[in-house]
Amino acid sequence: MEKTWDIKQQPSTEIINDLQQSLNISETLAILLAQRGITDFEQAKSYFNPSLDNLHDPFLMKGMADAVSRIKNAIEDNENILIFGDYDVDGTTAVTLFYEFLTSIYSNVFFYIPDRNNEGYGISQQSIDFALDNNISLVIVLDCGIKAHEQILYAQSKGIDYIICDHHLPDKSVPKAYAVLDPKQRGCRYPYKDLSGCGVGFKLAQAYTEKFNLPKENLLPLLDLVAVSIAADIVPITGENRILAYAGLKKLNSEPRLAFQHLIPTNIRNNVNISNVVFSIAPKINAAGRIKHGSEAVRFMLSRDEEDCKRYLSDINSLNNERKVIDVDITESALRQLNLINTTEKYSTIVYDPTWNKGVIGIVASRLVDLYYKPTIVFTKNYEGELVGSARSVQEFDIHEAIARNKALLTQFGGHMAAAGLALKEENFEQFKIDFDRTVKEMSDGRYFKPSIEIDKELSFNDITKTFLETVMRMAPFGPENMNPVFISRNLVATDFRLVGKEHARLFVHQNDTRVTFPAIGFKLGKFGPQLEKGQTFEMVYTIGMNYWQGKGTWQLNIKDIRFTD
Repeated sequence: MEKTWDIKQQPSTEIINDLQQSLNISETLAILLAQRGITDFEQAKSYFNPSLDNLHDPFLMKGMADAVSRIKNAIEDNENILIFGDYDVDGTTAVTLFYEFLTSIYSNVFFYIPDRNNEGYGISQQSIDFALDNNISLVIVLDCGIKAHEQILYAQSKGIDYIICDHHLPDKSVPKAYAVLDPKQRGCRYPYKDLSGCGVGFKLAQAYTEKFNLPKENLLPLLDLVAVSIAADIVPITGENRILAYAGLKKLNSEPRLAFQHLIPTNIRNNVNISNVVFSIAPKINAAGRIKHGSEAVRFMLSRDEEDCKRYLSDINSLNNERKVIDVDITESALRQLNLINTTEKYSTIVYDPTWNKGVIGIVASRLVDLYYKPTIVFTKNYEGELVGSARSVQEFDIHEAIARNKALLTQFGGHMAAAGLALKEENFEQFKIDFDRTVKEMSDGRYFKPSIEIDKELSFNDITKTFLETVMRMAPFGPENMNPVFISRNLVATDFRLVGKEHARLFVHQNDTRVTFPAIGFKLGKFGPQLEKGQTFEMVYTIGMNYWQGKGTWQLNIKDIRFTD
């Protein structure tokens, strides 16, 4: 689908001049910083030097003091403690993190990941039964639980206390757990609201460490898990997340845990970034929960024995390969279904098949968004006979709010602006499709969405100096709300074009009014090969990055789109 190119509004001349003078940087770099909300020297200093010393006081989080006190009492009274978490990457890294932290100071600790297909999302009846059967009196829930009102009441009536560590949007009230940690809950004065679920678990570990004067160095081995969760859960790379991601990537690149040593591809070893985690590490961790069981991922990340680690990795690689096959099959099935109906007048995409694998429908929803660029929900049927859906949105649309406006038809839902999950009774499905599409139309003012590329600034190749390149790389880690800067350059021609694989373009790009040429890669842009080989002049939207090969890095332009001007 053709994309629109939108150049961002440029900051005020006053702010740009102030940044140039105070930081002794170019106008372009000043603009990039101002676009990211950095408008003075102190903000720039913190931005370019993320430090764990600047993490917020964990006791600013509502419920933290109660949570720490309850864990301490459980340890002193020799209680059995269960660490419970979601089956996705954020949940499994969170469980790994807190299990690893707690078992370093206490032995009576279990962990539990629900079965995606047989238990579903969140605190299940089976998990409560497990706690009862194993004489567990304290459950620490990670990356879910913020809407588990009935489950918590039932469990506590059986003598089980719960500490909920979540980051999803709560209802007007939170469950009546012993303690609830969620920066988004009402009355929480914690300064940063966008932590991952694993990040909230890290804050609990930090609080316990500080309260009882444990060595702060004990927290450092946990940071690679936090970085992986931040990348995989697509949370903003701002504020405290940026600090944690920076420190976690540093650990991933210097001394990763055994599991990650085996997961990191050799060509990016010591140079892992957020994008690498999203595309190379997270899918394999996720595969366990999607196809088999999320506990496999936890055991893998906890493993300290080389042979055990290799065995788990072999299983996870097999599961990931199986996931890829199922993913393709379901996507093709969904496309056949859509070809049979008129989708052109619809504002959303909704498909359903009771046989589809629940673990893969989120991936399929993302693929359909790429193809149709509409808010999308893919449904299947769960073990209880309800329809469960995985929702993915387009860039500018709050799909959680659209779902919430139709909650009368649902049995449960949750998530955030970009992604959500929901469940409903089968008899409500047709009405939900109609009402949801109407809601999308109303919220979008009757306009159809079109994919766009936001461009930070136009750039001449003469501006791309070594100092400029190095400064842009210091703006990493890149991710939501701190994306790798996007530039546009014009009057370009290609040399040495070649096709990589079946659809990728590798070439050198020369700007006619400069003497500068850069290597470039364009994923899925091989279709432009005939025009590029003919020497047609073009405009290009791109980011700047490093290409690593056999441990050596070279600068390259990563092409996002091309338009020919001839």
